[in-house]
Amino acid sequence: METVLFKTLGCKLNQIETESLAQAFSEAGFRVYGAEETEDESSMGMDPALCIVNTCTVTGKAEQKARRLIRLLLRSWPSTTVLVTGCYAEVEEHAISAIDPRVLVLPGKRKNELASLPSFINTALLTRGNADIATIVHQFIQDTHHEAGAFRLSTDNFRFHSRASIKIQDGCNNRCAYCRICLARGASVSLPADEVISRIKEIEQANWAEVVLTGVNLSQYRSGEGDFAQLLSSILAQTKHIAIRISSLYPDRVDSELVPLLNNPRIRPHFHLSVQSGSEKILSAMRRPYHNDQVLEAVHQLRLVKDDPFIACDIITGFPGETDEDFDQTLQLCLKAHFAWIHAFPFSPRPGTEAWTMGNRVPERIAGDRVKVLTDLAHANLDAYSLRWIGKTVKAVIEKSSGQHQGQALTENYLTVSLDELCPPRGTSVVVELIDVGKARLIPQ
Repeated sequence: METVLFKTLGCKLNQIETESLAQAFSEAGFRVYGAEETEDESSMGMDPALCIVNTCTVTGKAEQKARRLIRLLLRSWPSTTVLVTGCYAEVEEHAISAIDPRVLVLPGKRKNELASLPSFINTALLTRGNADIATIVHQFIQDTHHEAGAFRLSTDNFRFHSRASIKIQDGCNNRCAYCRICLARGASVSLPADEVISRIKEIEQANWAEVVLTGVNLSQYRSGEGDFAQLLSSILAQTKHIAIRISSLYPDRVDSELVPLLNNPRIRPHFHLSVQSGSEKILSAMRRPYHNDQVLEAVHQLRLVKDDPFIACDIITGFPGETDEDFDQTLQLCLKAHFAWIHAFPFSPRPGTEAWTMGNRVPERIAGDRVKVLTDLAHANLDAYSLRWIGKTVKAVIEKSSGQHQGQALTENYLTVSLDELCPPRGTSVVVELIDVGKARLIPQ
């Protein structure tokens, strides 16, 4: 039995695609490990024949991390083959191939073809007993006749996560000045509504407590049944009890059609807004399709339909031309919004984007200082948010259960809490009382 190791970098879409691929390999008889399992006793002595790395290209740092990981895998297992796919593999195929002869690259837009790889390998091993994995995978990449489709990688079994996820949308029609994802994943495509509902029903029947709806840009979801709001309405109407978590939204999508649906108790009180800046000048330069007042209105509407929901955002600092005044406008927006968390990161120029050639660059030191200001605010806001929930009872999903008197859970409002008691298995839906910041106790059911 051959061993396959999976490593995933980047977004929730990558996580879902890796989960689906791991399930396909497992069903084909391969021994499968994920990133978090490589420290377990069960993986001691592991010598994977194949390592599959699903990469990200959002920032230069993400690409640097991918290169370090690839080299680490090559050093750790001298006989392994490293197959690299994902967004970084789409835009920098030749640079990745040049790392080492044992590195093979399948561009990200062909990633869904990997669902056929397990059976391809098994067939080759049966018909050519002396064939090695590297040769087989190379032949697979050269053969362009594999069944594909943007949503082929799907599963109702999640080996590496405590919560189920489903990719309902991929790609993006926007051309934000800083973003390379539209180049790596292509134009927006959507999974038809009936297929979305069918897959969520399968996940519900598999007894998952919640499902995360993910996409590159959920605001661009479209099918014959309508847009994202209409899809969400259909999901709620045609499923029974599974909780729904929405991965990310543009502020302008929090509108009169969507907001009433979010009041449903099955929608988790956790929202992430893609904000990027509070400066009108910078938002315009970024080619973002909304204004800063729409951000504040979105936050206001979300708080009307949920009791103190966890609202987070993304912010980019140091975009070309961002002055101290522009950054102050961003800081003031974050202060007014009282985000429970701010994911702040410095601008990273990406080849092929409009911002790649923009002048008036902000020094890295200044961009870094601005990140620190926002990150300090994020930690203070998270502490304040957590304190407000002490003494309250909430739903949660077990994320880690060691089999001893300790565990970890993620609450419905996105707080990670430790449990100093014997916990049910990972993925189990529970009710907990928050007794301190980051701590909770199980409520007997």
